[in-house]
Amino acid sequence: MSAARRLRAAVLDDYQGAALRYGPWDRLAGEVEVTCFADHLHDRAALAARLAPFDIVCLMRERTALDAALLDALPNLKLISSTAMWNAALDARHAVARGICVCGTDAVGNGTPELTWLLLLAWARGFARETAAVRAGGWQTGVGVDLHGKTLGILGLGYIGERVARVARAFGMRVLAHSQNLTAERAAQAGAELVPKDRLLAESDVVTIHLKLSERTRHMVGARELALMRPGTFLINTSRGPLVDEAAVIDALASGRLGGYGVDAYDVEPLPAGHPFRTLPNVVATPHIGYVTERAYRLFFTQTVENIRAWLDGRPLRLMGAAA
Repeated sequence: MSAARRLRAAVLDDYQGAALRYGPWDRLAGEVEVTCFADHLHDRAALAARLAPFDIVCLMRERTALDAALLDALPNLKLISSTAMWNAALDARHAVARGICVCGTDAVGNGTPELTWLLLLAWARGFARETAAVRAGGWQTGVGVDLHGKTLGILGLGYIGERVARVARAFGMRVLAHSQNLTAERAAQAGAELVPKDRLLAESDVVTIHLKLSERTRHMVGARELALMRPGTFLINTSRGPLVDEAAVIDALASGRLGGYGVDAYDVEPLPAGHPFRTLPNVVATPHIGYVTERAYRLFFTQTVENIRAWLDGRPLRLMGAAA
């Protein structure tokens, strides 16, 4: 390909300016001009205008949605490379039907279980409160919670939920689990007891959600479910924001019925500046960093470059959508 007709690639939602550090982009030198965008555009017209000149779009998970209408507004688009092999925000089938090649990458699965425990332990020991006191010249300000003997309820005992369960057992916690296709045998292998959802909510001191977002799971924890929980229960969502009804969670936190909320995923991301989750004192919030690790980013961006290189060479890798 001549230098006069270099293709243009957009890397979206590169919040930390990490893409160029973790990927071997020199493999595309002279053939592809790479532009990284550190901001996120919510306005669809502005997003379409930004992406219109690009031949290639590189997505970081589900940060930016590419639905059918937006894809139809991008006539120059020839290749989409998404991190991971499943992206609910991308209409991969429509893209393929339009003649756009869609590729994915492998994923690292350890980050989210680790972050789940970071949020839980930060709540149990009042980490933000106590470290703030030390920095301000103070000392002990509150009393922590023992996890030993407490009950952890896990909604979704897949790859991530199982790892959360095993750590809970190491802390001496009782573990309850529920998901649609979970068997008692499978739960027992992870050190958990399979129970109905309502019983899990009623008996757990901590409830953590580890499910994919679908129409079936959307708002699976709402006002009804929150009312079933014991007063003071700590709820954790490190999966997808809409798995919970945010308005109902905010009401339960403000009233004090819900003891706390550990959250890494939101309905709208980045989280709006005035959102209550930024200021409620019983919220432990992180900016969707469950999978944001050096190992994951190196894998994501290395394979993103591989996807582009393979497509340029006429041998696309890791196909998604109808062509997979």
